[in-house]
Amino acid sequence: MISDYRRAALALAVGLGLALPAHAFTACQVTDVGGIDDNSFNQTAWQGVLDAQDQLGIDARFLESQAETDYEANINSLLGGDCDVIFTIGFLLGDATQAAAEANPDQMFSIVDFAYDPPLPNVLAQVYATDEAAFLAGYLAAGMTETGVLGVFGGINIPPVTIFMDGFAYGVAHYNAQKGTDITVLGWDPETREGLFTNNFDSLDDGRAFAQNLYDEGADIVLPVAGPVGLGSAALANELGAEELMIIGVDADLYQTDPERGHVYLTSIVKRMDRTVFEVIETAMDGAFEGGVIVGSLENGGVDLAPFHDFAGAVPQELQDELAQIRAGITDGSIPVGGE
Repeated sequence: MISDYRRAALALAVGLGLALPAHAFTACQVTDVGGIDDNSFNQTAWQGVLDAQDQLGIDARFLESQAETDYEANINSLLGGDCDVIFTIGFLLGDATQAAAEANPDQMFSIVDFAYDPPLPNVLAQVYATDEAAFLAGYLAAGMTETGVLGVFGGINIPPVTIFMDGFAYGVAHYNAQKGTDITVLGWDPETREGLFTNNFDSLDDGRAFAQNLYDEGADIVLPVAGPVGLGSAALANELGAEELMIIGVDADLYQTDPERGHVYLTSIVKRMDRTVFEVIETAMDGAFEGGVIVGSLENGGVDLAPFHDFAGAVPQELQDELAQIRAGITDGSIPVGGE
């Protein structure tokens, strides 16, 4: 572990442009499929490592998984002492991470979108209350739709995906309850747990096709919870025009990471994986690393709604004020995000 004094010295060296030791502290990442530049969760988590590289002077490495069969091999290839902490990105890496952690109790691991019960002593899990931010997005979409129909679909039917869909559907339901409206959500029923899934996180063609089908059924706002797949939905919206179809992004602020189509994003449901990854690295460098769980929420800034950007002038002030009130209600517990 690295002391506070050592960490400060490394940060100062970076700021002064001085040469760093060959091995200061190394953070390594194993991506899920979709790659390091997926405009989504892999890239956002990697940004936390890059931020630590810039600010704390660490070394950084990553390995990309092309398929689920790569998880175990990629993790194992990073073992052996070259990586102080190994980050594994995504729910689907849960089993491979557990196996490696149990076989290598002195190696520090951190996994995004998965938590163990009971916790593993050398794995710090990062999970997110994305249903809180998605609830706001659902309420926003209900207030902005012209057709009264909204659409949502997921990549794979796993908890880190469906938590977005739950929050979105319940946010729409809250709008209906408050306004006496009947805005419809196509693609997910949080009670029956049935909905639309592409069963992958990488096919832009599927993103286009699923959004097209929802649009054909009347949806004028679509939430794709499928990583890079959603870029295909945005491409369709770009061709149709935002006045016909708007997209709500996930994980990162897609207005910034997908700038060519930024004008189609009403907002994005942001998971600050960069912030929690950076926090884990700081904790490890301070010698305070231990197994457990970090939970990102609206209250601590771990999840949020991105700015409305090009739609800032289109979202009525009354609706913005209601969103602020709902945010406060979620934070203080007076508004449940799991349905009323």
